Amino acid sequence: MDAPPDAWDPASALPSLWTCRFYLYLGFAVGLGLWICVQVLSRQVKKSQERSIPKATQDLMTNGYTTLPKKQIFVSGVKIFYGSQTGTAKGFATVLAKAVASLNLPVAVINLKDYDPDDHLAEEVTSSSVCAFLVATYTDGRPTEGAEWFCKWLEEASSDFRFGRTYLKGMRYAVFGLGNSAYPSHFNKVGKNVDKWLWMLGARRVLARGDGDCDVVRSKHGSIEADFRAWKTKFVCRLQALQRGEKSYGGKCESKQHSSEDVEPAPHPGAASRHGDAKEEEPCESSSEEEFGTDDHGGLSPVVDVEDLGKMMSLAKREKREEEQQEERSSFRNRGKKEGVEGRAMLTPALRDALTKQGYQLIGSHSGVKLCRWTKSMLRGRGGCYKHTFYGIESHRCVEATPSLACANKCVFCWRHHTNPVGTEWRWKMDQPEKILEGAVQSHLDMMKQFRGVPGVKAERFEEGMKVKHCALSLVGEPIMYPEINRFLQLLHQRRISSFLVTNAQFPAEIRNLKPVTQLYVSVDASTKDSLRKIDRPLFKDFWHRFLDSLEALATKQQRTVYRLTLVKSWNVDELQAYAELVSLGNPDFIEVKGVTYCGESAASSLSMANVPWHEEVVRFVRELVALIPDYEIACEHEHSNCLLVAHRQFKIDGEWWTWIDYGRFQELIQEYEDSGGLKTFSTKDYMAKTPPWAVFGARERGFDPRDTRYQRKSRSKDLSGC
Repeated sequence: MDAPPDAWDPASALPSLWTCRFYLYLGFAVGLGLWICVQVLSRQVKKSQERSIPKATQDLMTNGYTTLPKKQIFVSGVKIFYGSQTGTAKGFATVLAKAVASLNLPVAVINLKDYDPDDHLAEEVTSSSVCAFLVATYTDGRPTEGAEWFCKWLEEASSDFRFGRTYLKGMRYAVFGLGNSAYPSHFNKVGKNVDKWLWMLGARRVLARGDGDCDVVRSKHGSIEADFRAWKTKFVCRLQALQRGEKSYGGKCESKQHSSEDVEPAPHPGAASRHGDAKEEEPCESSSEEEFGTDDHGGLSPVVDVEDLGKMMSLAKREKREEEQQEERSSFRNRGKKEGVEGRAMLTPALRDALTKQGYQLIGSHSGVKLCRWTKSMLRGRGGCYKHTFYGIESHRCVEATPSLACANKCVFCWRHHTNPVGTEWRWKMDQPEKILEGAVQSHLDMMKQFRGVPGVKAERFEEGMKVKHCALSLVGEPIMYPEINRFLQLLHQRRISSFLVTNAQFPAEIRNLKPVTQLYVSVDASTKDSLRKIDRPLFKDFWHRFLDSLEALATKQQRTVYRLTLVKSWNVDELQAYAELVSLGNPDFIEVKGVTYCGESAASSLSMANVPWHEEVVRFVRELVALIPDYEIACEHEHSNCLLVAHRQFKIDGEWWTWIDYGRFQELIQEYEDSGGLKTFSTKDYMAKTPPWAVFGARERGFDPRDTRYQRKSRSKDLSGC
């Protein structure tokens, strides 16, 4: 039986059902995809809108109400650490603190002697303060006593794996070193090390290290004070940049009015040539050669980060370029010596000003003369210097001068306070000896003329003083460094002026080549290598060998020779046996033993009145010394100068001392020597004269000439000029 036509057939309806489901699922998938696309697009639009809105505005839109923005602090204060021996670094720290305070920043000045890095240094990591380190380099490149522990801690921590290269990450710092480029092997060594060690521990340098130079000749800005002012100006500018929120710094200062001390001085002439053709360093550019780490021998560290490799290559290229420039400059200097090309003048404008203020009359480019206080004293009939007592010099007829203001030592008792330049060889423009001698005599006479008619000045002494008879080449510096010293001495003798030359025992070859002088001195300030290093602070690395060689050279001289001992209490008064051995090395005719003269406070020396021995202490030292050198006895004494003379027994004839000099006879002998071309020599016994009784040790006058009247100074102020 057939089915009715309108009956429903499930088989025929099956395709249409699956078709509906397909469209249903397709619609759902398309809808979901559209929803996802809308969400992605909306998020991108939102992010784009957020980026277009400043962060400060975003912070204001919080839950329907506004809040004040929280200002980011880039610098909250400055901590100034200093390590000082003579007070210079401490003084700089005070000056820097005033400059920082002018920026309305809190500032703290901290002595490294009172600071424990183990307890407090890590605190600077989370602090917003900037740390400034003012550290001086002392003898042999060591830190000052106050900074010794801090430097030791830093050095050990920088190489200790337990601290690591991120221990001080977050700390910001700047370093200014105080040193002297006359000691090239350790110039500003402490400042360089502190800079390097802090960097190795992860601290961030905010300003290039500043190198202050005590050598006024080589100083980049003319003096260590000027070097510091230049660095301080950059440091203050850096702080201003941090206050403005600048993370990078281009070195442009605000047009803010600073005091005169904040203005960076222009480099004095010659600065560019001393530092090659390098441009002025940018305030935040690293000038430290140790920026990427060095090993203990000064080479590059074997451990280098890959990201630092490019910088390392640049550093290596820079070092090679500097070496080539140094070789070129050295070649030029040597070529200049051969071809007669003149170098720069020893006396810079800053040096001239400093020496002129001290009463020097400067001659040419490297010489000077000054009126000795004993000259003034003898003009008034108040007694002469110890040379008058020991050797018969007429103090009012003596010129105190030097043909070379430069020296190879920086002695702790230098009474010129180290304003003179230093060096180990002659590298300056050279004046002719005729010019120097004429200028020295004329300048001396010009100063003498000021005493004409002055109340108390004896007329006969003044007339005698206008006729120069003696020249003491002991004013300052190292006279024997002057290349034409022999010609200069020859000119002195042609004018019948006696010569007393003092050398610091660092130029043995020059001593051997020296022509006869009336009396040749060698300063023997210490008897051991360590004490000589501490007292004389020589520039030569082989200073001890040069010292001993100089004493041996002195033994070959036929004319009068003298050891000059300066006793410094707590420094060299306990070296009797060693002194005795040195006496046998040079066999001097005389030994002058003098207590050190205190010349007031100086940033160049830590000497104080506690180091000045009493006259009785000097006498006791001399007695003990003479007991160890059997060929010598105490001959003379000058109590007023705290000085005694020990003489070889050959000068004691028939129980009487003959330490004085027959100056007329010396001039005859030196003339015969010159006329014979140096063939006719003479010895010290040929021009000796009898010592007057009042000058002999043990006399009641104690070395004061009875023809004069001793004057006791009532005021406490002292005239420190004179030798």
